[in-house]
Amino acid sequence: MAFVSSGYNPDKPMEGRISDIGPRLYKDFLPPVLEKNYGKWVSHEILEPGLLVHEAESGDKVYTVRVGSARLVSTEYIREACEVAKKYCDGYIRWTTRNNIEFMTTSLESAKALKADLNGRKFDKGSYKFPVGGTGASVSNIVHTQGWIHCHTPATDASGTVKVIMDELFEDFTNMRMPAIVRVAVACCLNMCGACHCSDLAVVGFHRKPPYVDHEYLDNLCEIPLAIASCPTGALKPGKTDLADGKKVNTILVNQERCMYCGNCYTMCPSLPLSDKEGDGVIIMVGGKVSNRISMPKFSKVAVAFIPNEPPRWPTLAKVCKKIISTYAAEANKYERLGDWAERIGWESFFEKCDLEFTHHLIDDFRDPAYFTWRQSTNFKF
Repeated sequence: MAFVSSGYNPDKPMEGRISDIGPRLYKDFLPPVLEKNYGKWVSHEILEPGLLVHEAESGDKVYTVRVGSARLVSTEYIREACEVAKKYCDGYIRWTTRNNIEFMTTSLESAKALKADLNGRKFDKGSYKFPVGGTGASVSNIVHTQGWIHCHTPATDASGTVKVIMDELFEDFTNMRMPAIVRVAVACCLNMCGACHCSDLAVVGFHRKPPYVDHEYLDNLCEIPLAIASCPTGALKPGKTDLADGKKVNTILVNQERCMYCGNCYTMCPSLPLSDKEGDGVIIMVGGKVSNRISMPKFSKVAVAFIPNEPPRWPTLAKVCKKIISTYAAEANKYERLGDWAERIGWESFFEKCDLEFTHHLIDDFRDPAYFTWRQSTNFKF
C-alpha cells in the first residue's frame, strides 16, 4: 500500500499546525505585570490575613487579595466578582484549585481599598460574599467534591458538610493565629476526589453496605463484563438468578466479604446502587500533608471511624472538627502541622486530648512493608 503523507515535517514540527483547537495558551490570560515578570519573582510575603505581596527582579510588585468561595456558585456571584476585578484589577481575576478567588493589583493602596470593599459585600442574611483570608497560619478554604448535588456515588453531601465545618472554623480562616496552615478537605466517597489522603483535617463519605443488585433490569441496562471489570477487589462475578415469576436472567453476584463499598460498579451499572440512609455517613481523617517542611509528607490517618449523616447541620461532625482544631491550636508548637503535633505527643494522647474514642482499628501506620517502601509517606521512592 502506498504511503500517503499527512504533510507532517519532522524538521519543522510546528509548520502548518492548527493551533486554535482546545483552550488558549494560559499566558494569554495573565495580567501584563505577571506576563512581563514571568519566572522572575524573587519574594512572596503575607502582609496581613488575606493580603500578599510578590516582588519581581525588575522591582515590580503585585498585591494579591485572596477570598474564599464555594465550589458551586451562581452566575450572579461570578458577575459580581468580575465587576470587582474590573474596578480594581483591570478585569483580571484568578480562581485557585482550592476554590479561592484571587484579585491582583499593583499598588498597596488599591489592594487595601479592594480588601475593604470585599469585606463590605454581604448577602441579605449578613454572611460575607467574599470572605478575605485563607493565607499563612490559618484554616484554608475547604477543597471538596460534588456530593449529593450531582455525583452518582456520594455517601454524604459536600456543600452541606463544608458549610457547617467552615461556619465552625471561620474565625480561623480570617486570622493567622494557628500554629501552621491547616488544610481541610471533604470527599464524598472512598474515591476521594478531594485529596483527603494528605490533608490536616479531612472528611470522607463512607458507604457501609455492598451494592443492592436489581436483578430484574440489570441485564437490560448494563454491560455485565464492564461492570465486573470495574471492581478493584474482584468482588463481582457473572451469574444467573430466578425472578419471582420463575424467569431465569443473567445477573451479577456480589461477594460481600470482598466489597469495599467504593461505588465503582454503580458507575458502570445503574442496577447496582449502594446509597443507604442508615449505612452511609462520614469518616474523619487527620494528620496528612504534602509539604516536605520540617518533616516528610504524610498520609492522613482515620481518627473517627463513623459519624452518621445528620443534615442539614451535621452537629456531631461540626463538634468533632471544632474540638480537634481548637485543641491543636491551643497545644501545638509554632510551625507544627497537625500530624507533627499528634506524633510528638503520641497518638494515644491525641485521642485523649480531643475526646475521641480510640480503637486499634483507627491508626494505620502502613508499617509492613512501609519501613522498606516508604508507603507511610506520600513521597515516592525510586
